[in-house]
Amino acid sequence: MTHPPHEHGPGPAGGGADQLPALLPVLLPVLAVGAAVAAALVYLAAAGRLRRRGDAWPHRRDAYFAIGGAALAAAVIAPPPGGAFTAHMAQHLLAGMIAPLLLVCARPLTLALRVLRPSRPRRVLLTVAHSRAATVLMFAPVAAVLDMGGLWALYRTPLLAATHHQPLLHALVHLHVVAAGVLFTAAICQLDPVRRRWSLWLRGSTLLVAGAAHAILAKTLYTAPPPGTGFAVADLQAGAQLMYYGGDLVELALAAVLAYQWYTATGRAHARLHRRHAARPATAGQAIGGWPWRPRSVRRDTHGHLPTPAAQSSGGLHGSGSRQPVTDHRTAP
Repeated sequence: MTHPPHEHGPGPAGGGADQLPALLPVLLPVLAVGAAVAAALVYLAAAGRLRRRGDAWPHRRDAYFAIGGAALAAAVIAPPPGGAFTAHMAQHLLAGMIAPLLLVCARPLTLALRVLRPSRPRRVLLTVAHSRAATVLMFAPVAAVLDMGGLWALYRTPLLAATHHQPLLHALVHLHVVAAGVLFTAAICQLDPVRRRWSLWLRGSTLLVAGAAHAILAKTLYTAPPPGTGFAVADLQAGAQLMYYGGDLVELALAAVLAYQWYTATGRAHARLHRRHAARPATAGQAIGGWPWRPRSVRRDTHGHLPTPAAQSSGGLHGSGSRQPVTDHRTAP
């Protein structure tokens, strides 16, 4: 709906409303970069506060979060080289796969819970993290459907073509790509404290199926463009190859996280088993002068001493060859 121009020019309210759609392509990237920088600064400040308090927090996690925030900012403001679809696919890999992996490995929820003192904000954060809705979303198959299903809807429907003409829809789609990527990565890795930890078998199987769905989508894009788009064939194939091989690399990194979790869990289980064996009391045979277990037929002499090997070989307990020791073939108690 258009309004007739004012006699002395458009007023501030009308002019702002008319100019807002034109300013969205500029405002939204600035807001996204500002949010990424602010989140990185808050994380680094919280990590520094934790260390000043005397608690340990690995510096590599600071690097993970800072690089993840930089990847998000680069995906918004730094268009990669190549054709339009190849550049779009590079942004998808940065914002939807690489940055989420780095951010999740930084364990921001764990940092927040350790920094916050017992107070209302900490209780609210725990309530949200352990809520039933968060438990359902952190179920790996659900997170995979939200992530991969969103990608299939973006590239196999006219949605991608519509985002080229609607800046707000374009921003919402990219926000979903980032949020779904973080959710899927967090559900697979489960590094932060959650209400329920799913098994490595379930998470590994989900990662395998999701990786197959991502690879199949890339292969379909190699042969057919998204509906309603007119990308060049060479650009389309280059973007599809970037999606295929780049996605494989990120999924291998996720598999490495799962393998490390399996390795550490197995090591802890072996350590617990070793401690249990070490804590068991010594057997009766080991408690008597360091002797190993002996058959029950070996009896003490009249003075209460165990027979020497020479006495046993000469026959009997008292050296007389007329009496042979009785052999007991029963197993140890």
